[in-house]
Amino acid sequence: MNASTSDTNLFYAFKTGNDDAFSKIYELYAEPLIEYASRKVRSLEEARDLIQDLFIYLWEKRADLNINQSLRAYLFRALNRRILNHYRKNNTQEEYASYISKMADAIVDPDLSVEVKELEQNIQFALSKMPNKVREIYRLSREEYLSVREIAHHLNLSEQTIKNQLTTALSIIRQVLKGIIVFLVFLYFLLEN
Repeated sequence: MNASTSDTNLFYAFKTGNDDAFSKIYELYAEPLIEYASRKVRSLEEARDLIQDLFIYLWEKRADLNINQSLRAYLFRALNRRILNHYRKNNTQEEYASYISKMADAIVDPDLSVEVKELEQNIQFALSKMPNKVREIYRLSREEYLSVREIAHHLNLSEQTIKNQLTTALSIIRQVLKGIIVFLVFLYFLLEN
């Protein structure tokens, strides 16, 4: 039996809820996926988190999954999508904050400086409106650069709770940023010229 047939059989056994098949898929693919992801994200911890989320998703959606390629190809393609989403979710806020800070330092026009300060105040306002635990988790992640696992250990909470709270925090901040993206684009072009 070749690897493709074996993977197909394993996948169909997994689809029916077979725990052993799921364990075998994890055993076969987790390490190569982690190795691949660790070259694409900032840390091994982030890579492991992405793989854990991928396998949780697989288990939860197993009955609905239809794979038209090899299982290996599907897993790596799904991982690539997760890596892109990870960057989109986690780096956007940091990039905005960094960009805003650089603009505030570089702006000499007092009117623009006031606008940038208002923007910073809006972000701080969004942070102040977060529940205390969400704000604390956000600050540990974004200001102290702790990993999800480190925050979970520090606060004696599950890693999934930390991830959920970070998602909530980023969602709140994105709502504030949505209204000012046009302003950022305007400033970018103004400063570039």
